[in-house]
Amino acid sequence: MDRLCCFNASYSRIRSALNYGKGRSHEGLIKYGFCLVKGKANHPMEDYHVAKFVQIQEHELGLFAIYDGHLGENVPAYLQKHLFSNILKEDEFWVDPNSSISKAYEKTDQAILSHSSDLGRGGSTAVNAILINGRRLWVANVGDSRAVLSRGGEAIQMSIDHEPSTERGIIENKGGFVSNMPGDVPRVNGQLAVSRAFGDKSLKSHLRSDPDIHDINIDANMDVLILASDGLWKVMANQEAVDIARRIKDPLKAAKQLITEALQKESKDDISCIVVRFR
Repeated sequence: MDRLCCFNASYSRIRSALNYGKGRSHEGLIKYGFCLVKGKANHPMEDYHVAKFVQIQEHELGLFAIYDGHLGENVPAYLQKHLFSNILKEDEFWVDPNSSISKAYEKTDQAILSHSSDLGRGGSTAVNAILINGRRLWVANVGDSRAVLSRGGEAIQMSIDHEPSTERGIIENKGGFVSNMPGDVPRVNGQLAVSRAFGDKSLKSHLRSDPDIHDINIDANMDVLILASDGLWKVMANQEAVDIARRIKDPLKAAKQLITEALQKESKDDISCIVVRFR
C-alpha cells in the first residue's frame, strides 16, 4: 500500500508538471521529449530548458539544454533566452565549435554579472548539447546538470560534475574555502554546492564559469541522449537512467518515466529531463 501511495503521489506531480512536450528533426528521424517538475522547496520553479531543432543555412541543429537555477529564476531564464544564440553568433562556430562555445559562455556570464542589479544575486548551472546535422554532438557544461549518452546500451557521461570537493584546490587558490557547514554537503564558502556556475556575483571571485566541453560522432551504436538536472542524478545512476530511456521508445514517455522513478526515490529538488532518441 505504501508503494501504491508513493506511485500515486509521483503520478500526480507528473500530471501537474509545469512543462512538457516533444518534437522531432525536420526529416523526422530524431525525436525528443522533455518534462520539468517542481520540487518540494517553498520557492518558484528554478529549472529552465531548451529543446528544439533549427535550420541554419544548410545545417540542421538540435539544441538541447537544462539550466538549474539557485536563489531565483532570473539567471536560468536569461540563459534560456541568450546562451545558444550567443554561441551561434560566434564567427568561428562552424570551424571551431569548442572555442566558440567557451567564448560564448564567458561573454554570457559577463553579461549576467553586468546586469546583476536586474537579474539578482542568484546563479545557474548549464548543460548544453548541440547536435549538428544528426552526426556530430557537442556537449558543454558548468555545474552539476548532466548529459549521458547511450552507446550500445552502455552509459557514457558526456559532462563533468563540478563539485566543490573535486575543485577545492582551485577554489582555495582563488581565496575561497570549501565547508560542509551548514549541512553535510561541501559548499563554496559554505554557500554554493557547485564549483562552477553562471552568475553568483557575490561568489564570483572564487567560482569558475568556464565549461568542460566534449564532442563525439553519432554512429549506429548510439540511440539515446539524456540531459537532466541534479534532481534526477542525485537519486539515479547513469546506467539506470539509460536502461529506462532505452526501454521506452517514445522519448516524452521516457522523460516522464525517469522523473516518476526519481520521485519514487524521494527526490525533493526540481527535476528537469530531456530525452533525445537518435533512431
